Amino acid sequence: MKKIYSRFDKQRIPRLPLVLFDGRIETIISEAEAEKAVDYLLSQDIIGFDTETKPSFKAGHLNEVALLQVSSRDICFLFRLNHIGMPACILRLLSDSSNTKVALSWHDDLRMLQRRASFEPGKFVELQEMVHEYGILDLSLQKLYANLFGKKISKSQRLSNWEADVLSEQQNLYAATDAWACVMLYQELLRLKTDGYDLVVVPEPVMSPE
Repeated sequence: MKKIYSRFDKQRIPRLPLVLFDGRIETIISEAEAEKAVDYLLSQDIIGFDTETKPSFKAGHLNEVALLQVSSRDICFLFRLNHIGMPACILRLLSDSSNTKVALSWHDDLRMLQRRASFEPGKFVELQEMVHEYGILDLSLQKLYANLFGKKISKSQRLSNWEADVLSEQQNLYAATDAWACVMLYQELLRLKTDGYDLVVVPEPVMSPE
């Protein structure tokens, strides 16, 4: 029976083996490409979502979402929203409820996407809510993946320029891994519900008085 933790020790994460998405990555820079990608994604039973935004280092300034990444188990599509905007097919994807859509901290991403275009979001599984049913208190993707799979998701590209003319291979892998990891976590949580698990309750660290 798999052992999982209510809290995962972040000091252990750097020592874990790195995990990277090893499927196909398709960069979408035209509406025609987006139409085909959306048709494929809506034919899948489970897809994972994430977004990336160019960081702003100016107080009060917030950039628009530059990248929407959506992954099946083996193909991830990177929609360059700073190139194509929010065409009708992407709004259709975000509003659809025909398959299982999984994300983490998705409320914030949706709010940012709705700044680009108005749409009514479809039904999404929020992993941060789902894990509470298992007694897991961690909320970050990195900690959840380390807890359930014993592997490390790198966050080294998080503050890179997501509006660059061409994204680097490292950016593509980072973005694809985050969306794909949502699918993997969802599937593993369903498996644990069926097969059972051993929850180790880790007390909250006690802060020493100054």
